[in-house]
Amino acid sequence: MTDPYDSADGLVRVYPAGATTAGTAGTTPALVWAHGGGFVAGDLDMPEADWVARSFAARGVTVVSIDYRLAGGGCRYPDPSDDVLAAWRWTSAHAGHLGIDPARIVAGGASAGGNLTAGAVLRALDGAAPVPAGVFLAYPILLAVQPAPDAALRAMLDANPAADRFGPARVRAMYEDFLGGPVDDAPLPAVPGRATPEDVAGYPPVLMVNGEADELRVSGEAFAATLVAAGVPVMLVTEPGTEHGHLNRPDEPAASATVDRAVRWIDDLDRERVAPRRPEGARGARPGGQRLV
Repeated sequence: MTDPYDSADGLVRVYPAGATTAGTAGTTPALVWAHGGGFVAGDLDMPEADWVARSFAARGVTVVSIDYRLAGGGCRYPDPSDDVLAAWRWTSAHAGHLGIDPARIVAGGASAGGNLTAGAVLRALDGAAPVPAGVFLAYPILLAVQPAPDAALRAMLDANPAADRFGPARVRAMYEDFLGGPVDDAPLPAVPGRATPEDVAGYPPVLMVNGEADELRVSGEAFAATLVAAGVPVMLVTEPGTEHGHLNRPDEPAASATVDRAVRWIDDLDRERVAPRRPEGARGARPGGQRLV
């Protein structure tokens, strides 16, 4: 179903979880999801929105997909971020009607939607909206000044000439379109990769899945390192054999693998809510190149 929410012109599309997968109390976890598109493109019908939402719903997670305003034509930051926060508030307020456990609402986004999600969490920590139980970021764009890839990633990019390129000039131009001004004047939630450990104190647990041959992986890994330094639990994954945007290509096996991974992670969040906490400083590892901190 598609419902209006408390935003200038936006809609949310709700994908209820399968009835047989609800929890013992009859409620389900939820993912409030923001598609990508470089801040200026994308919609609720693109695979990264619709296919992703249907895939999570089929696995027992109710999805609220956000039709946020796109940059351009007078729309600039914070308008899309305001829409994301409004959708979070709407989901929390309607949790009972939607059959959602309000304590199990996860925020997520891909690419530019990952930026909006990561930045909106910083705003939520200041009281702008309920803080989600967890954050799922898929190949997010997080820095306006894109760091150079290391030699291994550069070699991988050179070996994949058809892969999308996100060099410094392109990334800066994307941000300037989003901001409507110089990147140096951007507020922190618009460029969350600039955050310090102090800025992310209290940030909820994060699952970040990056593309392997993706220049944006550098900024994602930098943000993950900042979260770890602040003591935030982070699972950082490089999905093997992928380029940027694999959730928008459902025919690639990695797309389903990422969804499966995210659903398991959401389930783990539920278990950790009721399990004894690990001693401070304890670390665990997961197979397949994953790191849990």
